[in-house]
Amino acid sequence: MLDFIIEKSALAAAVFTLSLVVAMYSTYMERKVAAFLQDRIGPNRAGPFGLFQPLADGAKMFFKEEFTPSNADKILFVVSPGIAMFTATMTSAVIPWGADFIHNGRLISLQISDINIGMLYILGFLSVGIYGILIGGWASNNKYSLFSSIRASSQMISYELAMGLLIITIVMMTGSMNLKDIVSQQSGGLYGISALQGLNWNVFYQPLAFILFLTCALAECNRAPFDMAECETELIGGYHTEYSSMKLGFFLFAEYINMFVSSAIISILFFGGYAFPGMQHFEGIPLALLSFGAMMLKTVFFIFVFMWIRWTLPRFRYDQLMELGWKKLIPISLINMLITAAIILYFKGK
Repeated sequence: MLDFIIEKSALAAAVFTLSLVVAMYSTYMERKVAAFLQDRIGPNRAGPFGLFQPLADGAKMFFKEEFTPSNADKILFVVSPGIAMFTATMTSAVIPWGADFIHNGRLISLQISDINIGMLYILGFLSVGIYGILIGGWASNNKYSLFSSIRASSQMISYELAMGLLIITIVMMTGSMNLKDIVSQQSGGLYGISALQGLNWNVFYQPLAFILFLTCALAECNRAPFDMAECETELIGGYHTEYSSMKLGFFLFAEYINMFVSSAIISILFFGGYAFPGMQHFEGIPLALLSFGAMMLKTVFFIFVFMWIRWTLPRFRYDQLMELGWKKLIPISLINMLITAAIILYFKGK
C-alpha cells in the first residue's frame, strides 16, 4: 500500500510539473509560431534562441506589483485565479500518458487515476472551470471584466453541449468512458488489417466528429477565432483586466494548461493516444518511454495547430460565435451521433 501511495504521489508530481513546464514553454512556442507566420524572428535575447524567455517572463510576473481594486470583492478576487488553475490541473489526473509496464514484479501505470468514468470526470471539471472566469470577472467590479466573463461562460456552456454529443459518439464506438479503454480500442489494426497495427484511430471512422471536436476545443479554451472573452478592441483585456502579478499569471497559465490537456484529449479520442505502430514488439520500460513519446508528440502537434489557427484566422463576431454553436455544431453533432448509433446497431444485428 505504501509503495502504491509513493508511486501515485510521484506520478502526480511529475504530471503537475509537466503541465507547468509545457504551459510555460507554450508561451515561447506561441511567440515563435507567430513570428514564423509573420516572417519575424521572435524571442532571441534571453538565452540561446530565446529559450530562457519563459523564465524571464515568469520572473517579471512574479515580481510585479500586486494590485486589488478598492471596490472589488477581495475574497472572491483572490480565490478565482486559484479555481481556474485548480480545475485546469485536475483534468490531467485521468489521462493515460503511456502504456502500463511491469518493473521488478510490479505493474506500473502512467495514469494517476484509472477510473471507469474518465471522460465524465473531465467534462465535470471543465464545467467547474467556468466558475473561475465568471467569479473573477464579477469580483473585479469592472464592467468590461463582467461582460467578458458572461461572454466566456455562455460560450463555454454552449460549446460543451456539442462536445458532449461528440464524446457520446466515441463512447458508443468504444463501449467505455475509460480513457485507457479508448486508447486500447485504437491500438489494433486499421479496418482489421494486421499490417496497419496501431493505426486503428477513431479519426478514420469519425473525421467529421474530429473537426467538430477541435472547433469545440478552441471555443472551450477561449482560443482564436473564439477569443471573444479577451477581445482587446472591445473589452480591454477581458475577465482578467484588473488582475496583475501572479493572479494574472494563474489565469494565463490555466489557459495554456487547458490547451495542453485539450490537445492530449484530442490525441486520445481520435489519434490513438499513446498507441503507435509496432508497439506490440516492445515491453517494459522501452514500451513506456516510446508510448509516452508518441503521446507527447501528438499532443505537441495539436498545441501547434491551436497556435496556427490563432495566427491565421480572424476573430468571429459574438453573434456569429453563438449561432455557430447552437444552430450548426449542436444539430450536426446530434445527427452524427444518431447515424453512428444506427450503424453500430446495424452491424451488431448482423
